[in-house]
Amino acid sequence: MRDLDALDLAILRELQADARRTNRDIAAAVGVSPSTALDRTRSLRTRGIIRGASLDVDLPTIGRGVQALVAVRIRPPSRAIIEAFRDWVAELPQTLGVFVTSGTEDFIIHVGVGSNEDLYAFVIDELTQRREVADVRTSVIYEHIRKRIVTPRVD
Repeated sequence: MRDLDALDLAILRELQADARRTNRDIAAAVGVSPSTALDRTRSLRTRGIIRGASLDVDLPTIGRGVQALVAVRIRPPSRAIIEAFRDWVAELPQTLGVFVTSGTEDFIIHVGVGSNEDLYAFVIDELTQRREVADVRTSVIYEHIRKRIVTPRVD
C-alpha cells in the first residue's frame, strides 16, 4: 500500500461514491479545509492511486441489454498470438472488457450486445472464425453487481 493515511482513505471513499462531487463537498464530508482536500486529492493522482474517473452507462438503454462472459482458449499459446488476439478483441465494438487469464482459458471477454442473436453472431462469426481460437465457452450474465467502493488492503 502506498502510504495511505486515514484522510487519504476517507477522500478515496468519498470520490468512489461520486467522483463528480466538488472539492468543497469532499472537504466537508471528510472534515478538512478545501485546500487540504485538494492537495490530498492531487497527491493521490500524482502517486497513481487515482487514475481517473469513468462514466457508468446503463447498457440496456443504449441497446446492449444482453451481457455475457466468453471464455476463449488460444492455440498455439505463444506471446505473439495471445497479444495479437488480445489487441484485436479489445477493439471490437461488442467488447466491454478483456481479462487475460491463467488456467484453462486464456481470455475471459465481457461483451454487451443487443440480443441473443447478436451474441450468437459475435461468438460464431467473430470469435470462432479466428484460426488461433481453439475453444469458446459462453455464459450469459443475468445480473452484474459491482462494488463501487474498493478499500485498500490492510496488513
